[in-house]
Amino acid sequence: MAKTIWVNEQIDPSGLVYTCIACCDQTQAQECHQSFDSNLTPEQKASGWIARLRTVDTWEEVPVNALKLD
Repeated sequence: MAKTIWVNEQIDPSGLVYTCIACCDQTQAQECHQSFDSNLTPEQKASGWIARLRTVDTWEEVPVNALKLD
């Protein structure tokens, strides 16, 4: 059975991943997402920055530049 991997990303207005952290712990991932979102200023959000939390099934699907917490 595949283990769910949670991927947190801060994405800039051009669609580039600015920060990425991946882990297998849902609670830790949700806390990280909250932190990523709250660290974006109102100006950043207005200009198109987003904090995204998504899941993948394998480590190969995690962006190469991610901090991986196992």
